[in-house]
Amino acid sequence: MTSDELQALISANMDCEHIELSGDGRHWYATIVSSIFEGQRLIQRHQRVYATLGGRMQTDEVHALSMKTFTPAEWAKHNQN
Repeated sequence: MTSDELQALISANMDCEHIELSGDGRHWYATIVSSIFEGQRLIQRHQRVYATLGGRMQTDEVHALSMKTFTPAEWAKHNQN
């Protein structure tokens, strides 16, 4: 899977304001900003992203995904530093 394919997959299933991806095709690192994360704990955010991948984690199409998730307000604050 390419980063463009992974980004399209996440974007198609979540309203994202910003996505950054890097990786080697199996191991991915993502920064995802979405208002969907408002009021959610970290585990809920990650579960939401994993849900967008469907069975791709089980089939090893995406072997690993490490992520940082932010609401738009958190992202704005993060970028001030």
